Amino acid sequence: MTSFDTSPQLGVWRALLALAVVFVMLATTGWTALRHQRETTALQASVAAWEDGRIAGRALPDPKAAPARLAHFFSSLTAPQRTALAHDYALAVGNMNGAPVELRYRANRIALGQQIRVEAKRTHDSRLTPSGQQEAGRRMQRYQALRDTDRQILAFDPDGSGRAAEVFGDLDAAERISVVVPGVDTDLLTFQRTNRRFSAPVGMAQALYDAERAARPSARTAVIAWADYTSPDGLGIDSATAMRAANGAVRLNALLRALPGTSAVSMFCHSYGSVVCGVAARDMPERVTDIAVAGSPGMRVEKASQLGTGAQVWAMRDADDWVQDVPHLEVGGLGHGEDPMAEEFGARVLSSQDAEGHGGYFVPGTDSLRNFADIGTGAYRSVRCADDEDTCRVGLSDTTTAGRA
Repeated sequence: MTSFDTSPQLGVWRALLALAVVFVMLATTGWTALRHQRETTALQASVAAWEDGRIAGRALPDPKAAPARLAHFFSSLTAPQRTALAHDYALAVGNMNGAPVELRYRANRIALGQQIRVEAKRTHDSRLTPSGQQEAGRRMQRYQALRDTDRQILAFDPDGSGRAAEVFGDLDAAERISVVVPGVDTDLLTFQRTNRRFSAPVGMAQALYDAERAARPSARTAVIAWADYTSPDGLGIDSATAMRAANGAVRLNALLRALPGTSAVSMFCHSYGSVVCGVAARDMPERVTDIAVAGSPGMRVEKASQLGTGAQVWAMRDADDWVQDVPHLEVGGLGHGEDPMAEEFGARVLSSQDAEGHGGYFVPGTDSLRNFADIGTGAYRSVRCADDEDTCRVGLSDTTTAGRA
């Protein structure tokens, strides 16, 4: 692998060139972006219908109200009333922070059924190109898979490239919750993969859930595959700035504030997902105890102490990960700051032995996945550090008596 010159001068010139490209793109695509914003999406239509809706003679609450307010509203309803709302406003309820998680699963299953019918019609729509019809077929197949009765879809938005979140385990009863935040090129069609399974959000979360159960069989854990933000498309301008991360951070913190119970939450942020977590960190609720990043291009700060969180910050990177060659700087909004693996950053640096490349951190049998599972279950004394002196465990004690042998 060719190493890039990471001198500050070259980094500045790269940043200035990229900034010039941004201005050109804004000048040539601004009208298109504005036109697209005027279109009403399926989710927006469902939310608008909710805002005009009523139940038992009373108006429905603001869908953007505080999760506690919405939770109180749903708890005041009868089971048939809740079911009726899930049917009448499926996308709105399925994505509503504060709605009971089981009701969100049910609403999203209904919404998926509706979208399957939409895409089935599009596969035969003569107004679409053959490639457009094929894409409709692929989306239909993805929706059919997500609608399987054993799947717990916490969020679903079919607009554009799509967004989703899925839960593994019992979120209501969990003693510890883990949230997996993926990076670039994440959408509904890449939410789950057969090839390179553990580089996709569903495979990552499933592997982590299984590893946590193996590390601590008696614990009640839950893992969320959170792809409920619009990630950058490839390694272009969007991936070099924090714009997508800023929008994602708002959505991520909305989820975290709405999680049921009071159990500890651990964040596992991969690639550009670590940028999202870095931007979100300052406003994360106190129940977030850990932020672990893998293959990170940076977290938009120079030191972990600047993240503004009381959570433990962990970092790992495989020796074969190409992200090590990315210049770690930030100039004029381009770049993501200091390398989380750098000593001066101040993260607890973990072993990722046996992981291969940028997408291999959640593969079963790797140190990286075992470390994630130990962090997720609070077995801090069992994590394996990147060095031989166990410096990443200094000052920590387990929040559970269970650990890895």
